[in-house]
Amino acid sequence: MAKQKFIDAVRGKRTETAPWVPYAGVHCAFVINEPADKYLQDPEILARGLVETAKKYKADGIPLVFDLSIEAHSLGCELKWWPDNVPSVTTHPCSDKTPEEAGLTMPTKESGRWPVLFEAARIAKPQLDELDCALIGGVCGPLTLASHLAGVRIFTDVIKNPEFATTVCEFAGKVGAIAAQFYAEMGCEVIAIIDPVASQIRSATFKEYVTPHVKDAIQVINDAGCTSDFFICGDATKVMKDVCELDTHGFAIDEQLNMNFIRDLAREHGKGFGGNLKLTLALSLGLLSPREDAIVSLAAGGHVGYTFAPG
Repeated sequence: MAKQKFIDAVRGKRTETAPWVPYAGVHCAFVINEPADKYLQDPEILARGLVETAKKYKADGIPLVFDLSIEAHSLGCELKWWPDNVPSVTTHPCSDKTPEEAGLTMPTKESGRWPVLFEAARIAKPQLDELDCALIGGVCGPLTLASHLAGVRIFTDVIKNPEFATTVCEFAGKVGAIAAQFYAEMGCEVIAIIDPVASQIRSATFKEYVTPHVKDAIQVINDAGCTSDFFICGDATKVMKDVCELDTHGFAIDEQLNMNFIRDLAREHGKGFGGNLKLTLALSLGLLSPREDAIVSLAAGGHVGYTFAPG
């Protein structure tokens, strides 16, 4: 376990070996034989699962949670809970209103499950420090949070109703900055803005609805002395140059992208990059050998700015 090695890699530096970061999420609940819904609402159980998973997998860094409903829940969205997965957002207060019209206000440390995360981090952080494992905070990105707030309409509104889409994404970006500050206060060394649905849009749309609305969160992370990251999912080829132009130290991608292409792009822009162990084909379905897949990813990633992680 080597926290500094992970931080250096995200910042695009050379490392002797690639750091290893499992995005364990609710798998941490499975590791300690607890249901996900209970795990995500009990700080003591969450902290225990987090530390035990970091030990089990000899992680160099691990996310506090990998749950993109945190911010939406703290804004009043209702959730459907599951025993084996993260909760689903079921209500969308901006489906027919702007955030102001819906009466939404910025979350506080007492909103939603933020108290659970603060307490879990307080318990887990000293133990992770002893393990030399970095704590990662995960901020819900503006377009993903906008989809929680407004529902699927946001994906047509970015074209048909840009004024409304801008209003919702701008609000989401401000919430993200507050979340980033919370994670910094929890002691997270690396804070990632996670915007999986941003791979579903064109470059011009990314520049209009994602780039300007992550700036505040990135500034909060960097000003706090933390290491900033941007996570994107799916085939994000068409927006990867835009991702590289954000002011984060690094980014991470999933299995659908070619690691050689990503490595070269990251080095061109002086960014750290993470992935590309195939979560579906290798780890879940076993259609590829996880061992061989890992060897391929490690060989492609190399020793400059590369973090070995699931896609």
